[in-house]
Amino acid sequence: MTHTLPSTRPGASPAEQSFRQLIRDFGLIERVMQPYFARFGISGAQWAVLRNLYRGEQEGQPGLRLTDLSRRMLIRPPSVTGIADRLQKVGLIVRRASETDGRSKQVALTTKGRQVVEQILAVHQAQIARVMSGLEVDEQKHLSHLLEQLGEHLAVLATGTGA
Repeated sequence: MTHTLPSTRPGASPAEQSFRQLIRDFGLIERVMQPYFARFGISGAQWAVLRNLYRGEQEGQPGLRLTDLSRRMLIRPPSVTGIADRLQKVGLIVRRASETDGRSKQVALTTKGRQVVEQILAVHQAQIARVMSGLEVDEQKHLSHLLEQLGEHLAVLATGTGA
């Protein structure tokens, strides 16, 4: 079944068309992924926190400060705090004092949180393949390259040093 998306306004520049399409596609990805994560009892934003904590463990960091999570996820600290609050309430993460800075709190996965991450990771590649299956492998590689270029440019703009 083919879905037709609303066309861009006539006369829109290629930059505007691409920008609008990127935003639209991001929204559609969220619509596809939210029910997927809901099967595991979490949201996409909660998955991002859990996945980053899991990666931290794999890198030898048994916990991360909320500011570090915020930086990794590219979102504001208050947003991370709200997500962490909800994850703590359902027993997927725990807050504890930092071992290196007593004024700082770290969040870490609980056993239950680690089990949820591992349960999702067991099927996650198949879900990603399903989402990306609208493109051939060469197209996926090309898209990845273009998005990497755009990401590098956006990172420069985000630091305030770009045009």
